[in-house]
Amino acid sequence: MSDAAIAILPSALGPIELRGTDAGLSAVSFLEAAVPATPAAAVPACLREARAQVLAYFGRELRTFELRTHVERGTAFQRQVWAALLGVDYGRTASYLDLARQLGNPGAVRAVGAANGQNPLGLVWPCHRVIGANGTLTGYAGGLWRKKWLLAFEQPAAQTELF
Repeated sequence: MSDAAIAILPSALGPIELRGTDAGLSAVSFLEAAVPATPAAAVPACLREARAQVLAYFGRELRTFELRTHVERGTAFQRQVWAALLGVDYGRTASYLDLARQLGNPGAVRAVGAANGQNPLGLVWPCHRVIGANGTLTGYAGGLWRKKWLLAFEQPAAQTELF
């Protein structure tokens, strides 16, 4: 998607890259390198609402993203998993097994994990809320330290502790 617009946002977890077109948001990624944020006035029109909602999330003003998305990749199964992520509410977690059962295929735990790892809209499609069946934190494309931070951030007791 070479014609996608890009904007970089600052966050407590490092820079976040948004990509999208007029059709919708196509990717949200944490960046490892220090990259300057896109000035608000320079954010492409197609990414302004996504920018506003991500900043509202980190400002504790938003718990559920309501964005037009346009993801062209993914198998039918991956898309089912990504859609199931939207059912894991803010401040809650689900296991990979929970999602596999929800999809009617309890034997697909590893496939659910692999699909979760390919989620192009991390944070917006909250894959950070998916944990191991025994409660352990397992893989996260943005790094386990970010997953741990996000889960703590979404807990009521953390509402004043992190800032």
